[in-house]
Amino acid sequence: MTTVSRREGVLLVGVVVAALVWSAIGAKSLGTWALEVVWIFLGAPLVLVFRRRFPLTPLVCRLLVFHAIVLCYGGHYTYAETPLGDWFRDRFDLDRNHYDRFAHFVQGFVPAILVRELLLRLTPLRRGGWTFTLTAAVCLSISTCFEFVEWASALLLGAGADAFLATQGDVWDTQWDMFLALCGALLAQLLLRRVHDRQLGF
Repeated sequence: MTTVSRREGVLLVGVVVAALVWSAIGAKSLGTWALEVVWIFLGAPLVLVFRRRFPLTPLVCRLLVFHAIVLCYGGHYTYAETPLGDWFRDRFDLDRNHYDRFAHFVQGFVPAILVRELLLRLTPLRRGGWTFTLTAAVCLSISTCFEFVEWASALLLGAGADAFLATQGDVWDTQWDMFLALCGALLAQLLLRRVHDRQLGF
């Protein structure tokens, strides 16, 4: 199995730390920022603690760093007001800032490869239909749980949760979020499974 070199590992950690520092400085709302990036503070220590006992493939590590950058960027500006999303909206004459949609797609795309790796390395499952299906199901479940977190935030914070929710007036926002996460999970497996298999040693 291919693992991340020490040099690349240090570089990837440095990128995440730099992204976190940048996103925190001058963040539009520190409360919203904390809600958006808390997953990095929860996940990164686990990856580092288990890096020797259970090292992840380079593909998974790079995807996790990419996901961290997506979270940091959204946390800095809030998802509904990211400059990148505004540019995309204006360029293509869209009715909303779609960075939130992109982030939920990534929420399925990145975890799919991590979940796939865990299933193939820790369970009797082999490559194929069941692994593909279970990976997609787990990613959809993760997305659903995140929607529960958003719902709880709305109940607890009221209007103060608007920036975190980033619904932008769309009554179907929750359904779109879960659907895009599922699409991301399916597409990630279709596009990256061969690269992932090579790094896993199959």
